[in-house]
Amino acid sequence: MATETTGLIAERYASALYELADEAKALDQVAGDLRALKAMMASSQDLVRLIRSPVLGRSDQAKASTALAEKAGFHDLSKRVLGTLAQNRRLFALSSVIDAFLAELARRRGEATADVTSAVALTPAQTQALEEALRSVVGSKVSVDLKVDRSLIGGLVVRVGSRMIDTSLATKLRRLRLAMKEVG
Repeated sequence: MATETTGLIAERYASALYELADEAKALDQVAGDLRALKAMMASSQDLVRLIRSPVLGRSDQAKASTALAEKAGFHDLSKRVLGTLAQNRRLFALSSVIDAFLAELARRRGEATADVTSAVALTPAQTQALEEALRSVVGSKVSVDLKVDRSLIGGLVVRVGSRMIDTSLATKLRRLRLAMKEVG
């Protein structure tokens, strides 16, 4: 139930932000801000605590999120949506808002989104090569959402829609271990 509610909240905020960004001709800027914010959330537990803390008041969360947006040099719309989420006690849905906004942007542009998890951070050249390879397989432009999971040991896990390609070393070792158990 809580996940459904968060999803509905996220869809509404993301839809409103999309419309405002489209009007202001700032879709790419806002999308860049949101991607940067998502990366910040992935690398900072303090930021996640700020966003999810029920102890902090509206004004404290609003001040902190506005200061973060200012320091990061975000577009005015990105700053305003952060402030609005904080004032309405909806910062807990920020990650879902970001995902919904980026999904809507990709859908309207006819792009597919690929969730790529690698054992180490990919270089820009590797990311570009991956995007081109995925574009040839999917048949449309692909935006890549990169994550790092060191437990993969090596290789990639790629999800595009309902398709998943797992070339990680950890999965190959698991399969080998299962095969060895069946033999011996």
